[in-house]
Amino acid sequence: MILNRKIFLLPVVFLVAGLAACSDDKPVSATQSVLDVSDKASSVASLVTNTSGYRVLDTFNVGENVYVRSMAVDKKGKALWVGTSVGVLEVNLTDNNLAGTYTREHGLANEYVFGIHVDAKGNRWFGTNGGGISRYSADKKWKTYFPMHGLADYWVYSFTEQKDGTLWVGTWAGLSRFDPVKEKFQTYISELVNEWVYGLDVDSKDRVWIGTEGGINMFDGKSWQTWTHKDGLGAGNEQNLPLSTNTGLGTRSRHDLSVMSEGQQTYNPDYVFALIVAQDDTIWAGTWGGGVSHFDGKTWTNYTVKDGLAGNVVYSVEQDEKGGLWFGTSGGLSYFDGKAWHTFNRSNGLLDNNIYAIAPTSNGQVWVGSRSGVMLLGKP
Repeated sequence: MILNRKIFLLPVVFLVAGLAACSDDKPVSATQSVLDVSDKASSVASLVTNTSGYRVLDTFNVGENVYVRSMAVDKKGKALWVGTSVGVLEVNLTDNNLAGTYTREHGLANEYVFGIHVDAKGNRWFGTNGGGISRYSADKKWKTYFPMHGLADYWVYSFTEQKDGTLWVGTWAGLSRFDPVKEKFQTYISELVNEWVYGLDVDSKDRVWIGTEGGINMFDGKSWQTWTHKDGLGAGNEQNLPLSTNTGLGTRSRHDLSVMSEGQQTYNPDYVFALIVAQDDTIWAGTWGGGVSHFDGKTWTNYTVKDGLAGNVVYSVEQDEKGGLWFGTSGGLSYFDGKAWHTFNRSNGLLDNNIYAIAPTSNGQVWVGSRSGVMLLGKP
């Protein structure tokens, strides 16, 4: 049964502050502007029978024109952190009630939050759209990091952490490495296939995997490797969509990057929205129009709507504790149990088919963020 009993709201006054982050003094990224994409082929995915056992248990409104962009589970604090276009929400996972809201008044440098990370010590890191990084420490103190402190850029989209606590930060102007002891940043740009970084994760060998707008990099501490569509990343152009070349190094002045062109979706398989290292140390990456790409260390295998994926534009990728894979797409939410694909969309309870954030919890439930609010999935 679908419930709609809760509303997570931030003060309306901050809607203006959040949208101000998208001002014309800086180009707008595809992860911001892709709000109305709906794959024509999603009708194929909707025909896939959902026999996963998961159902939408609850829905949570976050306010009109407010978008949920990021999520992170704080296991120690038993909380879910939700990044929106107007601030951060803290949800108590014991009772699923709203525990707090955070805006500039509380310590955020900017309300538009694209990336969230809870580190091993319980510190919460928020990557903002034009406001750098805001850290909310375990002892409830705020600190902000800007380029003047060594951060690569004000626009921050992702985090990952190595075994020694080293933090890696994906920005619009390169990859930053943060030493938490010395509180010093080191930035990499020329080493990357593309300076616009979104997906980040670390494997069991402590190697850093980086998803960019031009392909994927891996850094083992000494050397860098690169994979692009030429190497197998991203499926072919199944729908014969117009190619988008509006990305890559040297394009900052024209980086509007809408995936739509004259009302038609475009295609860019090198553009990686999200990336994770799975439990078996393989890589799963979500691409712009090329579906989901899986790398076993030697070969890339791609999955699209023809296989059961809800949409070929994939914004988010996560894995639950039992090994199930979840994909947020332009056509809904997909769950892959290793054998079969299962689809969730508006017809079976989602508030919206554009899914930007996914957060599985240890109790088997899955939180999902969209442009219309938050949904909780589980097995009744």
